[in-house]
Amino acid sequence: MDGAIKGRANGILLSQRFSDVPSILDIPVHLEPKDEDEADADAVEIYLENLSDPNELCSLLEIEHAAARYWMTVALAYAKQRKMDYAIETLIRGRNALQENNSVGALSIVSCLCWMYLWKSRSPPRLAPEGEPVSEAKTKEYYLQLAVSALNDASRINVSFPPLFLARGVLYLLKASLQAPSKATGASGAPIDSEKADLLHAALKSFEDANRASRGKNMLALMGKSRVLFSLEKYPEALAGYQEVLAKMPDFVDPDPRVGIGYCLWKLGFKEDAKVAWERSLEINPKSKIATILIGLYYLDASSSIPTQSPEFSLLYKKAITEYIQKSFKLDSIFPLTCVTFASYFLSKKSFSDVDTLSNKAIQYTDLSVIASDGWYLLGRKEHYTGNRGRASDCYRRADDARGGSNSGYLPAKFGAAQLLILQNNTGEAKLRLEKMVQHSRNYEASTLLGTLFAEEAFGVQCAAPEEDKIARRAVRLLESVRATWKDPKSTHLPDTTVLLNLARLYEAEYPHKALQCLLQAEQLEIDRIVESEDHIDVRESSETQMALRQFSPPQLTNNIGCFYFQTNDYEAAGEMFEAALHACMRLGEKVDDAGTDTDVDALITTISFNLGRAYEARGLTDKAVEVYELLLKRHDGYTDALTRLAYIELCRSPGDRGPNSVAKLYEGNSTDLELRALYGWHLGKASSRRKPKNVAEDPELRHYKHTLQNHDKHDRYALVGMGSIYLQSAREMRRGTDQEKQKRSAVYSKAVEFFEKVLQLDPQNAYAAQGIAIALIEDKKDLQNALLILHKVRDTIQDAYVYVNLGHIYSEMKQYSRAIESYTIALSKEKNESNSPTVLACLGRVWLNKGKADRDLNAFQMALECSQKALNAAPEQVYLKFNVAFVQIQLATSIYSLNETQRSLQQVQEAAKGLELAIAALDEIAAHPQCPYPKDDVDQRANMARNTLRKKLQRAIDGQKEYEEKNKERLRAAMESRQAELRRREEERQEVLEKERERLARIRQDREETAIRDRELAEQRAVVAAEMTMDSDTGTQSKSKRKAHKTNGQGRPKNGSGKKGNADSEPEEDEPVPKKRRLAKKESTKYKSVEIVVDSDDDSVLQQTEIGLETKNRPRSDRDSVDEHDSDVGGGSDVPVDDEETETDSRYRPQKQSRRTRIVDESDEDE
Repeated sequence: MDGAIKGRANGILLSQRFSDVPSILDIPVHLEPKDEDEADADAVEIYLENLSDPNELCSLLEIEHAAARYWMTVALAYAKQRKMDYAIETLIRGRNALQENNSVGALSIVSCLCWMYLWKSRSPPRLAPEGEPVSEAKTKEYYLQLAVSALNDASRINVSFPPLFLARGVLYLLKASLQAPSKATGASGAPIDSEKADLLHAALKSFEDANRASRGKNMLALMGKSRVLFSLEKYPEALAGYQEVLAKMPDFVDPDPRVGIGYCLWKLGFKEDAKVAWERSLEINPKSKIATILIGLYYLDASSSIPTQSPEFSLLYKKAITEYIQKSFKLDSIFPLTCVTFASYFLSKKSFSDVDTLSNKAIQYTDLSVIASDGWYLLGRKEHYTGNRGRASDCYRRADDARGGSNSGYLPAKFGAAQLLILQNNTGEAKLRLEKMVQHSRNYEASTLLGTLFAEEAFGVQCAAPEEDKIARRAVRLLESVRATWKDPKSTHLPDTTVLLNLARLYEAEYPHKALQCLLQAEQLEIDRIVESEDHIDVRESSETQMALRQFSPPQLTNNIGCFYFQTNDYEAAGEMFEAALHACMRLGEKVDDAGTDTDVDALITTISFNLGRAYEARGLTDKAVEVYELLLKRHDGYTDALTRLAYIELCRSPGDRGPNSVAKLYEGNSTDLELRALYGWHLGKASSRRKPKNVAEDPELRHYKHTLQNHDKHDRYALVGMGSIYLQSAREMRRGTDQEKQKRSAVYSKAVEFFEKVLQLDPQNAYAAQGIAIALIEDKKDLQNALLILHKVRDTIQDAYVYVNLGHIYSEMKQYSRAIESYTIALSKEKNESNSPTVLACLGRVWLNKGKADRDLNAFQMALECSQKALNAAPEQVYLKFNVAFVQIQLATSIYSLNETQRSLQQVQEAAKGLELAIAALDEIAAHPQCPYPKDDVDQRANMARNTLRKKLQRAIDGQKEYEEKNKERLRAAMESRQAELRRREEERQEVLEKERERLARIRQDREETAIRDRELAEQRAVVAAEMTMDSDTGTQSKSKRKAHKTNGQGRPKNGSGKKGNADSEPEEDEPVPKKRRLAKKESTKYKSVEIVVDSDDDSVLQQTEIGLETKNRPRSDRDSVDEHDSDVGGGSDVPVDDEETETDSRYRPQKQSRRTRIVDESDEDE
């Protein structure tokens, strides 16, 4: 049963597993009893090509008492023809025939029978067929038990028989593959089940024993060992084993070690190398079903990392299915891996009958629980699609259990089970399962579904209680993690519009800017999808402008974007969005008419048109807004919202006559509409603002709100806030002179707070009610800190000017004048109603005045006066603003008078005096005014004090300031001249130092240039000397080349004992330099080094270089020497400065300096 190669065919290696089985078998026949020797007996020829029923053949072998080899040859012939049952029957009869007479022959037969059982166990199903008892079913486990029995019989004959080691290892390996993971293993998180691990270790020991018995020559044992190591997830060791087999037997094909090499490389992350190994296996054996399906799976895996819309995805997927998976199926239609892969393809095609057939084949015939899990999962998907939820749930459970269940298991099966629970409205259990999946794997689909479930739960809750707020935050966290996955370049998940829309709804209340970003991203996805689709849009038209593309996107999405722009006060962008949404509605209406769908286009047009009118109103385009509302009324004449807006516009245009009549007329016809009742209450409040009754119960606005709450909606929040505001205003105007009046006033504040608290119970996010409570805390309890915290939260929700005005009031009371000024300034910038600007300016002037008093700052008084004058200019008819200007002028004059002469100027005092005169005149006019805002006597008294007392003080201050400035004028002039002279002297000194520094740098530059010239000359001399140097082949030292000299008296130069020239010729004279002993590498570096330093010294920062030069001059001599060493010649550090040319030149030719100044030059430097 060796799988080695016995031959080649056209460069293809062929497996000859049964090559030793002959086609004809001669069985000796003993005709006479005396013929006991086979050599003397006759023989019967048996043709082994097409064998049938083995009864006659086995009877012949029994009668003739054939040897064991004849029984085994016949059995192998049956096995070669895939007639395993006949082979097993033959071996059983042979065992029975030889068991008593020939124990050695019986051992071989029993061993072969064990192998037959092992081979037979690969083909039967894992589970008993339906309707057949488990005890009678011939499953894989049944044949493995028979193999165990045969192996035990063989071991009783000879336990050390070598083939038994290999058989025992294969048996353990097959039993381990059938071992399903337990739930305890999945819960513990162990990678391999303990029982399976024990079987694998037993198999590993058996293979090692077999390999040891063969002295390392049994390649099947080495293959089995590598297979066990792979199952134990020791991939590098398994890879080394497969490679060893391939190195020792390159022609080994059945089984092919190249397949195992590919498996290990795939697990180690080298997928391309794995494909190469499998392609080589397929090249050697084109009919290899396992190599074919593995290459197909490689291309399927490659396609999974590419978006499905990409053309490359189609190419890879088609190649995997048509070229490899179909071919593998044709080679073996019951191969489990091929069946389960093909079933997933048919599932995508909704061919459920093929899915059912192939999945059941994979489940029945596989040895691996992983493939069985895939088969059950595909059956569950099929049942899920067809609506058989009970059967689908059971299949998902089996798929999960086949991989361990619990915390490990099969994630897609867990996800499918969670989907079924959602369909059954069991969202609680579904969320629990999805949370476990997210905790252990951070799965994209599980996070998306779980986040969507939490989002839907948050949307279904009307009141945002703390527990519901936690649910919303959990949904946001999950969906944001999904959104972050899209940004990962390695991720293949595409952005999902549903996720973005859910996030936008979750962000809508607290983070509208984030909601807007989500909607814009969703819109971009829709535009990109539409542009890519040629059936929906003309590409030439879409490329013109981004706004033109929005008419093809969903109008609901564009309308929502416009609403968020409206909330952020970007009314122009909001109007553009609403216009684009209207165009999209028109286009959608044409499609609806053609397709006959139920989309309510008219409702969309009505809503978006109203929003467009509101955008026009906010932009001040009242005429366009009226036109839009009138068009709406033509389509729907009873559209109350449009009528309400028209009445409001008319009220703003004609507050005296037409406006109130229009509102009253509309109210009479629609008195039950709460929005209209709110407008009418607002109108009553404006109409009665100047003549409020003393008794708050008689206020018409209060009675209107009370009627709304009693007869229409007791939870109408606008009416509740309106009543709270009325009581708040009434309490503010009440007297508080006595304790009884204070107590009565506090009771009215408490009643106002009750209304606001009722609103917050109905709507915890209502900022108007929260602001009312903050105002009550300030005015009644003087609780500034808590009120400030409330208003900070209100500011995040309401961006109106009065919120900042209230903040300014609190900061002013807390004497934080800078923050108060900032708040009033922001309020002034946000104030849309010009009639409110004088009030904000007056508040700003008051806080500047308080700041000036606190800091004794004249500039603050000036700002207070400027703000008060602006307020008076904006509303000159308001008498109290005129009084504010006069009051600030008086305060400014008083402050200037109290300052010392050094803290003020004559001009400031004179201007204060002029302002005082204007204040006196203004106070006289205010006192004579019929509607004086303050008691007339108080105003007259203040004017007389300014006229009689403050005027005289300012006059004395003017005289004193003149005298002070005259006395100090000459002294100031002398001090100024002295200061200027000192500055000129310093400038002259600076210029002198800079000039000296320039001269020093120029001198250094010149010295370095001269040094560079001398270095180049020396380099040339050394080059000439180096050219004359030769290498001694014996000693490896350099010496001067020999020159032919004229002989004197016929005698040559004497030589020393070693045959070399004497010392007189080898050593230079003392008065001559020896250039070759001072080897300098790269003379150019000295030149460039000097030039670089000179360039740095010529930098534009002359003052900095001057400081460096001065520090150098003041530095000790030793320090400068150490610095100059870095600027010395190339070839080593010199002990002398650079500018000492003569000393440096002499030092180059001193023999005692030579060893220190030179450096060793290696061969590479010498070559250069």
